[in-house]
Amino acid sequence: MYSEKVLELFRNPKNVGEIPDADGVGTVGNPVCGDMMTIYLKVEDDKIVDIKFKTFGCGAAIATSSMTTELAKGKTLEEAMKITRADVADELGGLPPIKMHCSNLAADALHEAIKDYRRKRGEKV
Repeated sequence: MYSEKVLELFRNPKNVGEIPDADGVGTVGNPVCGDMMTIYLKVEDDKIVDIKFKTFGCGAAIATSSMTTELAKGKTLEEAMKITRADVADELGGLPPIKMHCSNLAADALHEAIKDYRRKRGEKV
């Protein structure tokens, strides 16, 4: 069963959408389950000032994407890179074992967006 937090963020996800002029974009997917996630970042002074996501997937995938964006908003890039798969699942009150891969995707998409931002700036990733 899903926690109330998972159900709430599935029904009313936060930060859905795209940032057309995003500073960093990270897309990941799991071909086994079919979930695809893209996270868009806007960065100022090394801080995430805006973050959006687009997810094609199950309710857990949408909830984890929403939670990941909430966890990362306002954080420095270094702080956001420390957000783990377990952090996302814990903030949601846990996920069924069969859905844990969804939290993996959300954290991975965030990390890929940060790496994309750094690559665009010529930083070593």
